Amino acid sequence: MKQTVCLIGKPNVGKSTIFNRLIKENKSIVLDTPGVTRDRIYGDVHYQNKTFLLIDTGGIEEGNDNWNKDILMQATLAIEEADIIVFVVDGKEEISSSDLKIRDILVKTNKKVIVAVNKLDNEKRSNNVYNYYELGFPLVFPISATHNLGIDTLLEEICRDFKENEEIEDNRVKFCFIGRPNVGKSSLINALLNEERVLVSDIAGTTRDATDTPFLYQGEEVVAIDTAGIRKKGRIYEEVEKYSIVRSLKAIDRSDVCVLVIDAKEGIIEQDKHILSYAIDAGKGIVIAVNKWDTIENPDEELKLWKKNIESHFMFASYAFVVFLSAKTKKRIHTLMPAIFGAYENNRKEIKTSDLNNVIFDAVVMHEPPSYKGKRLKIYFANQTDTKPPKITLRVNNKSLVHFSYERYLENKIRENFDLMGTPILIQFKNKKED
Repeated sequence: MKQTVCLIGKPNVGKSTIFNRLIKENKSIVLDTPGVTRDRIYGDVHYQNKTFLLIDTGGIEEGNDNWNKDILMQATLAIEEADIIVFVVDGKEEISSSDLKIRDILVKTNKKVIVAVNKLDNEKRSNNVYNYYELGFPLVFPISATHNLGIDTLLEEICRDFKENEEIEDNRVKFCFIGRPNVGKSSLINALLNEERVLVSDIAGTTRDATDTPFLYQGEEVVAIDTAGIRKKGRIYEEVEKYSIVRSLKAIDRSDVCVLVIDAKEGIIEQDKHILSYAIDAGKGIVIAVNKWDTIENPDEELKLWKKNIESHFMFASYAFVVFLSAKTKKRIHTLMPAIFGAYENNRKEIKTSDLNNVIFDAVVMHEPPSYKGKRLKIYFANQTDTKPPKITLRVNNKSLVHFSYERYLENKIRENFDLMGTPILIQFKNKKED
Protein backbone atom coordinates (compact mmCIF):
# COMPACT_ATOMS: atom_id res chain seq x y z
CA MET A 1 0.00 0.00 0.00
CA LYS A 2 1.17 3.51 -0.81
CA GLN A 3 2.95 5.30 2.05
CA THR A 4 1.42 8.53 3.38
CA VAL A 5 3.19 11.75 4.41
CA CYS A 6 1.51 14.83 5.86
CA LEU A 7 2.65 18.45 6.16
CA ILE A 8 1.89 20.01 9.55
CA GLY A 9 2.64 23.51 10.82
CA LYS A 10 1.22 26.84 11.91
CA PRO A 11 -0.28 29.24 9.33
CA ASN A 12 1.85 30.94 6.69
CA VAL A 13 5.02 28.84 7.07
CA GLY A 14 4.91 27.66 3.44
CA LYS A 15 3.24 24.24 3.66
CA SER A 16 1.24 24.75 0.48
CA THR A 17 4.32 25.97 -1.41
CA ILE A 18 6.18 22.83 -0.32
CA PHE A 19 3.16 20.72 -1.30
CA ASN A 20 3.02 22.22 -4.79
CA ARG A 21 6.78 21.84 -5.18
CA LEU A 22 6.67 18.13 -4.26
CA ILE A 23 3.68 17.15 -6.40
CA LYS A 24 4.98 19.39 -9.22
CA GLU A 25 1.72 21.22 -9.86
CA ASN A 26 -0.15 24.19 -8.41
CA LYS A 27 -2.90 22.29 -6.67
CA SER A 28 -2.83 23.88 -3.24
CA ILE A 29 -3.87 27.53 -2.85
CA VAL A 30 -0.91 29.72 -1.90
CA LEU A 31 -1.46 33.19 -0.45
CA ASP A 32 0.38 35.27 2.13
CA THR A 33 -2.69 35.09 4.33
CA PRO A 34 -2.74 32.79 7.38
CA GLY A 35 -5.42 30.10 7.29
CA VAL A 36 -5.95 29.93 3.51
CA THR A 37 -5.61 26.13 3.40
CA ARG A 38 -8.38 24.82 5.58
CA ASP A 39 -9.31 21.47 4.04
CA ARG A 40 -6.76 18.73 3.61
CA ILE A 41 -5.45 18.49 0.05
CA TYR A 42 -3.95 15.35 -1.44
CA GLY A 43 -1.49 14.55 -4.18
CA ASP A 44 0.96 11.86 -5.34
CA VAL A 45 4.69 12.49 -5.11
CA HIS A 46 7.08 10.54 -7.35
CA TYR A 47 10.72 10.58 -6.32
CA GLN A 48 13.20 8.30 -8.08
CA ASN A 49 11.52 4.87 -7.99
CA LYS A 50 9.27 5.62 -5.04
CA THR A 51 5.76 7.07 -4.75
CA PHE A 52 3.87 8.35 -1.73
CA LEU A 53 0.62 10.16 -0.94
CA LEU A 54 1.15 13.70 0.36
CA ILE A 55 -1.42 15.55 2.50
CA ASP A 56 -1.42 19.32 2.90
CA THR A 57 -3.21 20.63 5.99
CA GLY A 58 -4.40 23.93 7.34
CA GLY A 59 -2.30 25.96 9.77
CA ILE A 60 -2.61 25.06 13.46
CA GLU A 61 -2.49 27.93 15.95
CA GLU A 62 -3.64 28.98 19.40
CA GLY A 63 -7.36 29.56 19.90
CA ASN A 64 -10.51 27.57 20.58
CA ASP A 65 -12.90 29.10 18.06
CA ASN A 66 -14.70 26.83 15.59
CA TRP A 67 -12.28 27.69 12.78
CA ASN A 68 -9.22 26.53 14.74
CA LYS A 69 -11.03 23.48 16.10
CA ASP A 70 -12.00 22.44 12.57
CA ILE A 71 -8.45 22.81 11.25
CA LEU A 72 -7.00 20.96 14.25
CA MET A 73 -9.47 18.13 13.73
CA GLN A 74 -8.49 17.71 10.10
CA ALA A 75 -4.79 17.93 10.90
CA THR A 76 -5.20 15.32 13.64
CA LEU A 77 -6.83 12.91 11.21
CA ALA A 78 -4.09 13.54 8.65
CA ILE A 79 -1.48 12.80 11.33
CA GLU A 80 -3.27 9.54 12.15
CA GLU A 81 -3.17 8.41 8.53
CA ALA A 82 0.45 9.45 7.96
CA ASP A 83 3.47 7.17 8.13
CA ILE A 84 5.80 10.20 8.28
CA ILE A 85 5.07 13.76 9.44
CA VAL A 86 6.89 16.78 8.01
CA PHE A 87 6.70 19.57 10.60
CA VAL A 88 7.12 22.83 8.66
CA VAL A 89 8.41 25.90 10.52
CA ASP A 90 9.32 29.44 9.44
CA GLY A 91 13.10 29.87 9.53
CA LYS A 92 12.77 33.64 9.59
CA GLU A 93 10.99 33.58 12.95
CA GLU A 94 11.66 32.39 16.49
CA ILE A 95 9.91 29.31 17.87
CA SER A 96 6.35 30.36 18.73
CA SER A 97 3.68 29.06 21.10
CA SER A 98 1.89 27.54 18.08
CA ASP A 99 5.08 25.64 17.16
CA LEU A 100 5.27 24.31 20.72
CA LYS A 101 1.61 23.30 20.63
CA ILE A 102 2.22 21.32 17.44
CA ARG A 103 5.41 19.83 18.90
CA ASP A 104 3.42 18.50 21.87
CA ILE A 105 0.88 16.89 19.52
CA LEU A 106 3.55 15.23 17.39
CA VAL A 107 5.62 13.89 20.29
CA LYS A 108 2.63 11.80 21.38
CA THR A 109 2.30 10.11 17.98
CA ASN A 110 5.56 8.11 18.22
CA LYS A 111 5.89 8.54 14.45
CA LYS A 112 8.88 9.70 12.44
CA VAL A 113 8.88 13.51 12.41
CA ILE A 114 11.04 15.56 10.05
CA VAL A 115 11.37 19.27 10.81
CA ALA A 116 11.57 21.32 7.60
CA VAL A 117 12.87 24.81 8.39
CA ASN A 118 11.50 26.78 5.46
CA LYS A 119 12.38 30.20 3.99
CA LEU A 120 16.14 29.80 4.54
CA ASP A 121 17.08 31.23 1.16
CA ASN A 122 20.32 33.06 1.99
CA GLU A 123 23.48 32.59 4.09
CA LYS A 124 22.40 35.20 6.61
CA ARG A 125 19.42 33.07 7.60
CA SER A 126 21.08 29.64 7.28
CA ASN A 127 22.21 29.49 10.93
CA ASN A 128 18.58 29.86 12.04
CA VAL A 129 18.15 26.14 11.42
CA TYR A 130 19.94 25.33 14.69
CA ASN A 131 17.28 27.15 16.74
CA TYR A 132 14.76 24.50 15.77
CA TYR A 133 16.67 21.61 17.32
CA GLU A 134 15.14 22.97 20.54
CA LEU A 135 11.87 21.35 19.47
CA GLY A 136 13.44 18.01 20.38
CA PHE A 137 13.31 16.26 16.99
CA PRO A 138 16.66 14.96 15.67
CA LEU A 139 15.83 15.31 11.95
CA VAL A 140 15.99 19.03 11.08
CA PHE A 141 16.50 20.19 7.47
CA PRO A 142 16.95 23.72 6.07
CA ILE A 143 14.91 24.36 2.92
CA SER A 144 13.47 27.08 0.75
CA ALA A 145 10.40 25.83 -1.10
CA THR A 146 10.15 29.03 -3.14
CA HIS A 147 13.75 28.74 -4.40
CA ASN A 148 13.83 24.91 -4.50
CA LEU A 149 16.70 24.69 -2.00
CA GLY A 150 17.12 21.54 0.11
CA ILE A 151 14.06 19.86 -1.41
CA ASP A 152 15.97 16.83 -2.77
CA THR A 153 17.62 16.27 0.62
CA LEU A 154 14.20 16.45 2.28
CA LEU A 155 12.77 13.94 -0.21
CA GLU A 156 15.70 11.57 0.33
CA GLU A 157 14.98 11.52 4.06
CA ILE A 158 11.23 11.08 3.55
CA CYS A 159 11.76 8.15 1.18
CA ARG A 160 14.68 6.58 3.02
CA ASP A 161 12.74 3.58 4.31
CA PHE A 162 10.03 3.45 1.61
CA LYS A 163 9.96 0.49 -0.73
CA GLU A 164 10.51 1.03 -4.43
CA ASN A 165 7.47 0.86 -6.69
CA GLU A 166 6.77 -2.72 -7.60
CA GLU A 167 4.07 -4.41 -9.60
CA ILE A 168 2.34 -7.08 -7.54
CA GLU A 169 0.68 -9.59 -9.82
CA ASP A 170 -2.92 -10.08 -8.73
CA ASN A 171 -5.30 -10.90 -11.55
CA ARG A 172 -8.44 -10.79 -9.42
CA VAL A 173 -10.94 -8.03 -10.23
CA LYS A 174 -10.79 -5.58 -7.31
CA PHE A 175 -13.46 -2.96 -6.82
CA CYS A 176 -14.12 -0.54 -3.99
CA PHE A 177 -17.18 1.27 -2.74
CA ILE A 178 -16.53 4.96 -2.17
CA GLY A 179 -18.81 7.70 -0.96
CA ARG A 180 -19.99 9.56 2.08
CA PRO A 181 -20.62 7.76 5.37
CA ASN A 182 -23.96 6.01 5.81
CA VAL A 183 -24.90 5.74 2.13
CA GLY A 184 -24.91 1.94 2.33
CA LYS A 185 -21.45 0.86 1.16
CA SER A 186 -21.18 -2.01 3.65
CA SER A 187 -24.79 -3.04 3.05
CA LEU A 188 -24.08 -3.39 -0.67
CA ILE A 189 -21.25 -5.83 0.03
CA ASN A 190 -23.55 -7.84 2.29
CA ALA A 191 -26.22 -7.85 -0.42
CA LEU A 192 -23.69 -9.14 -2.96
CA LEU A 193 -22.50 -11.83 -0.57
CA ASN A 194 -26.02 -12.65 0.56
CA GLU A 195 -24.76 -12.77 4.12
CA GLU A 196 -23.94 -10.42 7.00
CA ARG A 197 -20.19 -10.50 6.50
CA VAL A 198 -19.39 -6.78 6.99
CA LEU A 199 -20.43 -4.78 10.06
CA VAL A 200 -23.44 -2.60 9.20
CA SER A 201 -24.89 0.17 11.33
CA ASP A 202 -27.11 3.21 10.86
CA ILE A 203 -24.46 5.30 12.61
CA ALA A 204 -22.21 7.17 10.17
CA GLY A 205 -18.59 6.10 10.44
CA THR A 206 -19.17 2.46 11.46
CA THR A 207 -16.57 1.21 8.98
CA ARG A 208 -13.20 2.17 10.42
CA ASP A 209 -10.83 0.33 8.12
CA ALA A 210 -10.74 -0.63 4.48
CA THR A 211 -11.98 -4.22 4.44
CA ASP A 212 -11.05 -6.64 1.65
CA THR A 213 -13.74 -9.25 1.01
CA PRO A 214 -12.92 -11.94 -1.58
CA PHE A 215 -15.85 -13.89 -3.03
CA LEU A 216 -16.76 -15.89 -6.12
CA TYR A 217 -18.84 -14.33 -8.90
CA GLN A 218 -19.81 -16.65 -11.74
CA GLY A 219 -16.88 -18.89 -10.84
CA GLU A 220 -14.33 -16.07 -10.76
CA GLU A 221 -12.73 -14.76 -7.55
CA VAL A 222 -13.19 -11.04 -7.08
CA VAL A 223 -12.36 -8.70 -4.19
CA ALA A 224 -14.73 -6.08 -2.81
CA ILE A 225 -13.09 -3.29 -0.80
CA ASP A 226 -15.29 -1.40 1.65
CA THR A 227 -13.64 1.95 2.29
CA ALA A 228 -13.30 3.15 5.83
CA GLY A 229 -15.38 5.99 7.13
CA ILE A 230 -13.35 7.47 9.97
CA ARG A 231 -10.89 5.66 12.20
CA LYS A 232 -10.59 8.23 15.00
CA LYS A 233 -12.92 7.55 17.91
CA GLY A 234 -15.19 10.30 19.12
CA ARG A 235 -18.55 11.52 17.94
CA ILE A 236 -17.35 14.82 16.49
CA TYR A 237 -15.06 12.99 14.04
CA GLU A 238 -17.92 10.86 12.81
CA GLU A 239 -20.21 13.80 12.15
CA VAL A 240 -17.92 15.45 9.59
CA GLU A 241 -18.20 13.58 6.30
CA LYS A 242 -15.27 15.09 4.46
CA TYR A 243 -12.71 13.54 6.83
CA SER A 244 -13.15 10.07 5.30
CA ILE A 245 -11.31 10.81 2.06
CA VAL A 246 -7.78 9.67 3.02
CA ARG A 247 -8.81 6.08 3.56
CA SER A 248 -10.92 6.16 0.41
CA LEU A 249 -7.84 7.27 -1.52
CA LYS A 250 -5.90 4.25 -0.31
CA ALA A 251 -8.72 1.94 -1.38
CA ILE A 252 -8.98 3.67 -4.77
CA ASP A 253 -5.26 3.13 -5.29
CA ARG A 254 -5.63 -0.65 -4.83
CA SER A 255 -8.79 -1.04 -6.93
CA ASP A 256 -9.50 -1.64 -10.60
CA VAL A 257 -13.02 -0.20 -10.45
CA CYS A 258 -14.53 2.38 -8.08
CA VAL A 259 -18.23 2.39 -7.28
CA LEU A 260 -19.47 5.75 -6.04
CA VAL A 261 -22.46 5.08 -3.78
CA ILE A 262 -25.10 7.80 -3.52
CA ASP A 263 -28.04 7.85 -1.11
CA ALA A 264 -31.27 8.14 -3.13
CA LYS A 265 -32.98 9.89 -0.21
CA GLU A 266 -30.29 12.55 0.24
CA GLY A 267 -29.40 13.23 -3.38
CA ILE A 268 -26.08 14.45 -4.81
CA ILE A 269 -23.81 16.92 -3.03
CA GLU A 270 -20.43 18.44 -3.88
CA GLN A 271 -18.61 15.87 -1.73
CA ASP A 272 -19.80 13.11 -4.06
CA LYS A 273 -18.21 14.91 -7.01
CA HIS A 274 -14.94 15.41 -5.13
CA ILE A 275 -14.72 11.74 -4.20
CA LEU A 276 -15.45 10.59 -7.76
CA SER A 277 -12.85 12.98 -9.18
CA TYR A 278 -10.12 11.20 -7.16
CA ALA A 279 -11.08 7.88 -8.77
CA ILE A 280 -11.05 9.45 -12.24
CA ASP A 281 -7.67 11.08 -11.62
CA ALA A 282 -6.38 7.63 -10.64
CA GLY A 283 -7.55 6.25 -13.99
CA LYS A 284 -9.94 3.67 -12.52
CA GLY A 285 -13.09 2.16 -13.96
CA ILE A 286 -16.16 4.11 -12.81
CA VAL A 287 -19.63 3.01 -11.69
CA ILE A 288 -22.22 5.23 -9.97
CA ALA A 289 -24.65 3.31 -7.76
CA VAL A 290 -27.75 5.08 -6.47
CA ASN A 291 -28.62 3.08 -3.35
CA LYS A 292 -31.79 2.96 -1.19
CA TRP A 293 -33.95 2.97 -4.32
CA ASP A 294 -36.62 1.16 -2.28
CA THR A 295 -37.32 4.44 -0.44
CA ILE A 296 -38.32 6.25 -3.66
CA GLU A 297 -42.01 6.70 -4.46
CA ASN A 298 -42.98 6.63 -8.14
CA PRO A 299 -39.63 5.07 -9.16
CA ASP A 300 -40.43 5.20 -12.90
CA GLU A 301 -40.88 8.97 -12.84
CA GLU A 302 -37.99 9.49 -10.46
CA LEU A 303 -35.68 7.40 -12.65
CA LYS A 304 -35.95 9.94 -15.49
CA LEU A 305 -35.29 12.84 -13.11
CA TRP A 306 -32.35 11.07 -11.50
CA LYS A 307 -30.73 10.33 -14.85
CA LYS A 308 -30.97 14.03 -15.79
CA ASN A 309 -29.65 14.99 -12.35
CA ILE A 310 -26.64 12.67 -12.65
CA GLU A 311 -25.97 13.91 -16.18
CA SER A 312 -25.99 17.50 -14.89
CA HIS A 313 -23.83 16.94 -11.79
CA PHE A 314 -21.38 14.46 -13.32
CA MET A 315 -20.77 16.00 -16.75
CA PHE A 316 -17.07 15.21 -16.26
CA ALA A 317 -17.94 11.50 -15.97
CA SER A 318 -20.71 11.13 -18.54
CA TYR A 319 -19.25 7.75 -19.52
CA ALA A 320 -19.84 6.17 -16.08
CA PHE A 321 -22.08 3.13 -15.69
CA VAL A 322 -25.09 4.12 -13.58
CA VAL A 323 -27.21 1.62 -11.63
CA PHE A 324 -30.20 2.14 -9.35
CA LEU A 325 -30.62 -0.46 -6.62
CA SER A 326 -31.43 -1.25 -3.02
CA ALA A 327 -29.00 -3.08 -0.75
CA LYS A 328 -31.79 -3.54 1.80
CA THR A 329 -34.35 -5.27 -0.47
CA LYS A 330 -31.76 -6.46 -3.04
CA LYS A 331 -33.95 -4.99 -5.76
CA ARG A 332 -31.89 -4.51 -8.96
CA ILE A 333 -28.75 -5.69 -7.10
CA HIS A 334 -28.15 -7.98 -10.10
CA THR A 335 -27.28 -4.90 -12.22
CA LEU A 336 -24.20 -4.02 -10.16
CA MET A 337 -21.68 -6.74 -10.99
CA PRO A 338 -22.19 -6.56 -14.79
CA ALA A 339 -21.53 -2.81 -14.60
CA ILE A 340 -18.37 -3.41 -12.54
CA PHE A 341 -17.08 -6.03 -14.99
CA GLY A 342 -17.97 -3.79 -17.95
CA ALA A 343 -15.94 -0.92 -16.46
CA TYR A 344 -13.08 -3.31 -15.65
CA GLU A 345 -12.86 -4.73 -19.17
CA ASN A 346 -13.16 -1.34 -20.90
CA ASN A 347 -10.50 0.13 -18.60
CA ARG A 348 -8.13 -2.49 -20.07
CA LYS A 349 -9.41 -2.34 -23.63
CA GLU A 350 -6.92 -2.31 -26.50
CA ILE A 351 -8.01 -0.67 -29.75
CA LYS A 352 -6.62 -1.83 -33.07
CA THR A 353 -4.38 0.88 -34.56
CA SER A 354 -5.92 0.76 -38.03
CA ASP A 355 -9.45 1.08 -36.62
CA LEU A 356 -8.40 3.99 -34.42
CA ASN A 357 -6.78 5.84 -37.32
CA ASN A 358 -9.88 5.36 -39.49
CA VAL A 359 -12.02 6.96 -36.76
CA ILE A 360 -9.64 9.87 -36.23
CA PHE A 361 -9.22 10.63 -39.94
CA ASP A 362 -12.98 10.42 -40.53
CA ALA A 363 -13.48 12.82 -37.62
CA VAL A 364 -11.02 15.29 -39.16
CA VAL A 365 -12.78 15.09 -42.53
CA MET A 366 -16.15 15.76 -40.87
CA HIS A 367 -14.82 18.63 -38.77
CA GLU A 368 -11.45 20.14 -39.62
CA PRO A 369 -9.41 21.60 -36.73
CA PRO A 370 -9.80 25.39 -36.44
CA SER A 371 -6.92 27.55 -37.65
CA TYR A 372 -4.95 29.74 -35.27
CA LYS A 373 -2.89 32.69 -36.55
CA GLY A 374 -2.88 31.20 -40.02
CA LYS A 375 -1.78 27.76 -38.82
CA ARG A 376 -3.88 24.62 -38.62
CA LEU A 377 -3.45 21.43 -36.60
CA LYS A 378 -2.59 18.36 -38.66
CA ILE A 379 -2.93 14.82 -37.30
CA TYR A 380 -0.59 12.30 -38.90
CA PHE A 381 -1.05 9.13 -36.88
CA ALA A 382 -2.91 7.74 -33.87
CA ASN A 383 -2.28 4.70 -31.71
CA GLN A 384 -3.07 3.41 -28.26
CA THR A 385 0.00 3.58 -26.04
CA ASP A 386 -1.30 2.35 -22.69
CA THR A 387 -4.21 0.83 -20.78
CA LYS A 388 -5.72 1.25 -17.31
CA PRO A 389 -7.07 3.65 -18.53
CA PRO A 390 -6.79 3.58 -22.33
CA LYS A 391 -4.28 6.18 -23.52
CA ILE A 392 -4.44 7.46 -27.09
CA THR A 393 -1.39 9.23 -28.56
CA LEU A 394 -1.83 11.45 -31.60
CA ARG A 395 1.16 12.55 -33.67
CA VAL A 396 0.63 16.11 -34.91
CA ASN A 397 2.49 18.95 -36.61
CA ASN A 398 2.27 21.29 -33.59
CA LYS A 399 0.61 20.27 -30.32
CA SER A 400 0.32 23.92 -29.23
CA LEU A 401 -2.42 24.27 -31.88
CA VAL A 402 -4.71 21.81 -30.05
CA HIS A 403 -7.78 23.52 -28.61
CA PHE A 404 -9.53 21.83 -25.68
CA SER A 405 -12.85 21.87 -27.57
CA TYR A 406 -11.31 19.93 -30.46
CA GLU A 407 -9.74 17.43 -28.05
CA ARG A 408 -13.16 16.91 -26.54
CA TYR A 409 -14.64 16.45 -30.03
CA LEU A 410 -12.08 13.74 -30.80
CA GLU A 411 -12.77 12.00 -27.50
CA ASN A 412 -16.49 11.97 -28.28
CA LYS A 413 -15.80 10.45 -31.70
CA ILE A 414 -13.59 7.76 -30.15
CA ARG A 415 -16.30 6.91 -27.63
CA GLU A 416 -18.96 6.81 -30.35
CA ASN A 417 -17.01 4.14 -32.24
CA PHE A 418 -15.54 2.05 -29.42
CA ASP A 419 -17.22 0.77 -26.28
CA LEU A 420 -15.40 2.67 -23.54
CA MET A 421 -18.28 2.97 -21.09
CA GLY A 422 -17.16 3.05 -17.49
CA THR A 423 -13.60 4.25 -18.06
CA PRO A 424 -11.83 7.57 -18.46
CA ILE A 425 -9.52 7.82 -21.45
CA LEU A 426 -6.36 9.88 -21.86
CA ILE A 427 -5.60 11.70 -25.10
CA GLN A 428 -2.02 12.83 -25.59
CA PHE A 429 -0.72 14.98 -28.43
CA LYS A 430 2.91 14.72 -29.51
CA ASN A 431 4.81 16.57 -32.21
CA LYS A 432 5.85 14.36 -35.11
CA LYS A 433 9.53 14.11 -34.09
CA GLU A 434 8.95 14.11 -30.33
CA ASP A 435 10.03 11.01 -28.41
